[in-house]
Amino acid sequence: MSATEESVRNLDGVQLPEPGTWEIDVAHSQVSFVVRHLMVSKVRGRFGKFSGTIVVAENHQDSKVEATIDAASIDTGEPNRDTHIRSADFLDVENYPVITFTALGPIHKSGTEFTLSGDLTIRGVTKPVTLEAEYLGVVTVPQMGTRMGLSATGEINKDDFGVLYNAALESGGFVLGKKIRLELEVEAVKKA
Repeated sequence: MSATEESVRNLDGVQLPEPGTWEIDVAHSQVSFVVRHLMVSKVRGRFGKFSGTIVVAENHQDSKVEATIDAASIDTGEPNRDTHIRSADFLDVENYPVITFTALGPIHKSGTEFTLSGDLTIRGVTKPVTLEAEYLGVVTVPQMGTRMGLSATGEINKDDFGVLYNAALESGGFVLGKKIRLELEVEAVKKA
């Protein structure tokens, strides 16, 4: 391996994953979110159905991510709330059944920390979003293949995506916060 190849595969002493296509393992990954409720608490939810690929390039800055989420698979632990979130007031899953995220070129910050900027589409509205990501490493297990782990967080404003439903509280503030925190835990397997 040449010195140039070595510098591309290692950053700050961190060994990067092999180039190639990595498929998200849904059984070992999670797409979740947190939103304020009544200005005093937080409601957590997740999506049960999603898929995606991470294409790791020779130069990590040329890598890309594509993910699709089944909007109807939302689960906040309360069936009536989930039904309302699926309605036109929120995700409008009848007209917009999928949420997508695409990104190019992760930016290395330091050690295992990266910034990933891309386009998030909800309800047919596409907006830029930046995720703070942590690369957790690679492991090879004979029965399960070569796997990579990642964590990422970010924040979006629901109003930016046309999710304007809300109600004012008598004490001030609103039933729902505008900011939604995204929390991702990803395990991806390298395709042969």
